[in-house]
Amino acid sequence: MPKSTKKRSLVKALTWRVTATADTFLISYLVILKSDFSVLETAGLIAALEVITKVTIYYFHERIWNSLSWGMES
Repeated sequence: MPKSTKKRSLVKALTWRVTATADTFLISYLVILKSDFSVLETAGLIAALEVITKVTIYYFHERIWNSLSWGMES
């Protein structure tokens, strides 16, 4: 079974972190921009939306990385 190199794992982790942070920023920006809710309600809405978006984005992130052979050892 092929094994990931340390470099591949690091790049994969960094691309996920940048993607996840961008997701959090965008959700927070849009929710706060349109929010007439309390601070607790706003935080809850952000958290709830993140559950959905993070799972979806992570799925596609993994599928993309699984299609790449870069950084795989035999």
